[in-house]
Amino acid sequence: MKGFGLLLRIIVAIILGIILGSFTPEWFIRLLATFNGLFGNFLSFIIPLIILGFIAPGIGTLGRGASKLLGLTGLIAYISTIIAGLFAYVVAKALYPTLLKGQAQTSLSDPTEKLVGPFIELEIPAVMDVMTALVLAFVIGLGIVATKGDILLNVMNELRSIVQLVIEKVIIPLLPIHILGIFANMTYAGQVSTILHVFAKVFVMIIILHLLYLIAQYSVAGTLSKENPFIMLKTMLPAYFTALGTQSSAATIPVTLERTKKLKVRERVADFTVPLLANIHLSGSTITLVSCSLAVPFIQGNSTSFGSFFAFILLLGVTMIAAPGVPGGAVMAAIGLLEIRLGFGPTMVSLMIALYMAQDSIGTACNVTGDGAITSIVNTINKKKKHEDFTEKVS
Repeated sequence: MKGFGLLLRIIVAIILGIILGSFTPEWFIRLLATFNGLFGNFLSFIIPLIILGFIAPGIGTLGRGASKLLGLTGLIAYISTIIAGLFAYVVAKALYPTLLKGQAQTSLSDPTEKLVGPFIELEIPAVMDVMTALVLAFVIGLGIVATKGDILLNVMNELRSIVQLVIEKVIIPLLPIHILGIFANMTYAGQVSTILHVFAKVFVMIIILHLLYLIAQYSVAGTLSKENPFIMLKTMLPAYFTALGTQSSAATIPVTLERTKKLKVRERVADFTVPLLANIHLSGSTITLVSCSLAVPFIQGNSTSFGSFFAFILLLGVTMIAAPGVPGGAVMAAIGLLEIRLGFGPTMVSLMIALYMAQDSIGTACNVTGDGAITSIVNTINKKKKHEDFTEKVS
């Protein structure tokens, strides 16, 4: 129930932030702003290390597998993630002008204009910028695959362990305080009403998109396997509700695996694909990230071109493969892309984190439930391919 604990702390932080922003003096808001400034600078420092520490070993490890089943599973998972992102983009673009009508505030075009500043500012320069980290991660990851360099892969895996420890022991525990400070400052500046209205509407929309996408995934899986998609989806419900509680795809693997095998999937295929998909298939998280990353600029009166967002979604699909398997890991891995592809500033990133974390368990539930559909699709295609190979050999 660790995920629910984090969600509860975030909800309490938002409520407490609104209360403190309504009744406390400016010096206290400045104190919170000072913490937020330090935390935000540390976050900016660690982002390139997150990208390098997760993407490089992720590519290197996946590339080691020569199995055709690995390639097929990875390709379908990536395609599913991209389609999920495009689906969320199209729906959000169509609905936001009506759904969030009157919520856009030109006063938020400069998010720091009315917010209280910190007592002191301490710069923590990153060791490299985000784009450099992204390119370097790809170069190292592909280099590990090409050279089969065990030493470098081990170094990258150790870096990943260190970065994940920082996320689990520092960033995630301090995140509720950071969100509290953001909401206290926005309440003091008179901006929180708009944010809460947007949160509520986007939250409901994301849940509906998750359910629709799961139905679409199982419709494809059911059509290929000649099974009833709604019975398949019902079979996977225990995994869905387990993920709501654990807020972790990895922690839900035993339940996901047990339920997936009831979809008439071969045991060998399920044993291979389910643990793999728990780490590389994040369609629900992608729907959430795309929906939220469109909502935040919308309330600031900004717009983003389809070209910029399409590139963002393509890179996001790769980033999700390497996202750390901890609550909030997907949004942490995506922060760099939000900054370099969509131009998000510190306050926009903080809002994005708050909006994402408030429903992270629901996104995780969508991820793991979709793993069953992807496994069924892989099983059908792999079985058909083996039958064709056997037919060719006989003829």
